[in-house]
Amino acid sequence: MLRLRAGLLHPVTAPPISDGAVLVDDRGKIAAVGPHASVPSPPGMESLEFPQGALVPGLVNCHTHLELTHLAGRVAEPDFPRWIRRIRELKDATAPATFLQAAEQGVKDGWAAGVTCVADTGSTGAAMEALHALGGRGVVYQEVFGPDPERVEQSFEELTHALGRLRRYVNGRLALGVSPHAPYTVSAPLYGRVAELARSEGLPVAVHLAESPEETALVCDGAGPFAEALRARGIAVEARGRSPVEYLVRLGVLASGNCLCIHCVQVDQKDVALLKDAGASIAHCPRSNRAHGHGGAPLAAFRAAAIPVGLGTDSVVSTGDVTLWPEATAAGLAGDEALRMLTIEGARALGLDHEIGSLDVGKQADLAVFSHPPTAGPPDRLTAALLTVVAGRVVHH
Repeated sequence: MLRLRAGLLHPVTAPPISDGAVLVDDRGKIAAVGPHASVPSPPGMESLEFPQGALVPGLVNCHTHLELTHLAGRVAEPDFPRWIRRIRELKDATAPATFLQAAEQGVKDGWAAGVTCVADTGSTGAAMEALHALGGRGVVYQEVFGPDPERVEQSFEELTHALGRLRRYVNGRLALGVSPHAPYTVSAPLYGRVAELARSEGLPVAVHLAESPEETALVCDGAGPFAEALRARGIAVEARGRSPVEYLVRLGVLASGNCLCIHCVQVDQKDVALLKDAGASIAHCPRSNRAHGHGGAPLAAFRAAAIPVGLGTDSVVSTGDVTLWPEATAAGLAGDEALRMLTIEGARALGLDHEIGSLDVGKQADLAVFSHPPTAGPPDRLTAALLTVVAGRVVHH
């Protein structure tokens, strides 16, 4: 058993507690939470105290690419389509062992920043292997690519093969999903096949959606640099006359009941209504959106529509790190509001709020302690964790 005491305790679903404590049982769940004097101290337990610390639920990073950790600082390309191509070139030149090392480093970097759960998309399976080996928590979405409708079967077979290999790593902390990457890398027939697979097997889905003006030009008008690149490969491009959100709604991709839409910058009020009606959730990545010049996602509109929204750092190639609090700052959030978005709201976006995201008895003991004077009021700019706990196990100290 583990007992943590801190100068300030933020349950998130209840008011903050001065000189608070949490007791973790031998199953890795929260057994008690409250003022220090009211939380039991069973014999034989491990006890850690942080009188100048803030104890909070573990942070939830709703969008990462951990397999790309080794590429931080290596791509300086302002043009987004060329940036995408450069990432693909660097991935093609990377050995499998390097992807695994990169993913492991990404997991550890997240723990050092108080992140206890990630929603990761990747094509190599390295994040799933790394999280399993290290004892981490997350949802890993296996990416599938294939813009050519004539090669659907090949792409689909590659996906099912990868899923078969990765299922061995699924456990109580790790879930496996699918990610048909984006409208500029996935054909309409392939979207349909993946959506059908997700529904039949109950797999969570993640899609990069409405991220850039170039994507909107491709889907709506059949124009722009993505369209030109596809035509150069001999792939026919159709002007759909609708937004990327409406396009994927019509293809049934967002109707799985557990679909995480990543970015959603280029959306209007009609798109917001479609996302709500589809029961989708959103991974909001303000620093990445800003770095690539995509604009700002309408966070206020999403929240007004009661669409679940969590914050994500995207790949370190875009943002430089997996530290979550700067995402809250970039989204215009601070204090208790930022902490909610980084914890319980992120968990809700992933459908995990019944397990993590707040300090409640019976939930998984995913916790983080940050340096924070007890007299400083609401938490702010919590970046470097003093302690991180996943399912009751100390993973960073």
